[in-house]
Amino acid sequence: MAYSTISKPGLHFNTKLYTGNGADATAYTGVGFQPDWTWIKKRNGTNYHVLTDAVRGATKQIYSNDTSAEQTVASGLQSFNADGFTLGTNADTNGNGGTYASWNWLAGGAGSANTDGTINSTVSANTTAGFSIVKYIGAGVGTTSTIGHGLNVVPDVYIVKSLDSVGGWQTYHHKVSSAPETDYIQLNNTSAVADYTFWGDTSPTSSVFTVKDGDDVNASGEEYIAYCFAEKKGYSKFGSYTGNGNTDGTFIYTGFKPAFIMQKKSSGTSDWVIYDNKRSIFNVATKELKPNSNAAESTFDGIDILSNGFKQRSNYSYTNNSGATYIYMAFAEEPLVANVGANGIPATAR
Repeated sequence: MAYSTISKPGLHFNTKLYTGNGADATAYTGVGFQPDWTWIKKRNGTNYHVLTDAVRGATKQIYSNDTSAEQTVASGLQSFNADGFTLGTNADTNGNGGTYASWNWLAGGAGSANTDGTINSTVSANTTAGFSIVKYIGAGVGTTSTIGHGLNVVPDVYIVKSLDSVGGWQTYHHKVSSAPETDYIQLNNTSAVADYTFWGDTSPTSSVFTVKDGDDVNASGEEYIAYCFAEKKGYSKFGSYTGNGNTDGTFIYTGFKPAFIMQKKSSGTSDWVIYDNKRSIFNVATKELKPNSNAAESTFDGIDILSNGFKQRSNYSYTNNSGATYIYMAFAEEPLVANVGANGIPATAR
């Protein structure tokens, strides 16, 4: 069985659901920690996915379903608090009567200077949970540049977005192909994996990741944000699977009971999709939100969330086509064995 050094995953990642009230300076609690990255989506409306982090600062918004530059929205997320966050009146995050999902990660606060690599960066890192937020300024397209990520281990996933210009959410995933350093996939659209030198055809190391070509990752003088992840046994998993085209679908072993799963067909065109343990509290988990779309929450036969992974329960093209390849990111509700040692308590199925 997989033992985790993180006995309480909810202190590093948690989903918080809430109903908006449309009022300014409303504090929402129940996250369980002070988040450093909060991703909010209105469930019952066609509103943008709003991503705010502690490195860029409250009120600074970017949108996973859109390529626009960073915006300052004073009525959006106004502060990160000890047990949650404070929201203003913006309908994307706090419309009166709106139902919302927020996904929250713990990093390392507002960040500090990191001089690893050829480009200095500001890094907020949670090395225990394998997550960091990195802000840097590009050196110029065609310049092979390295940037410190602060994880102290090789990252498995990083998602990069320009803050100053229109640009795609360029994503590195270590299972996207047999040579992931040569390829990319985009969080903001439905495209399959493609080849380009965003990463300079260079694999990340335990201290840096590389960018080279493309205004989306390395334009001279432009500011960027990167969300970096390294797999932690019993807490997070960043892998791939092959669909079988059957409602008795592929089982994916993670070594923990998942709290959050984001997946995407990498071998073809499809939406990204997010499931979590709060919106769907029983199996089959049917409540889906799509990071590349402003669509409201939809309901389909999706997945079973199990004590040790998740299982596909449909033959939809974006989750389980026969022979198609899919990538995923998953974070734990609890590890397969909740307490390390002889008296470990196994996680139970739902």
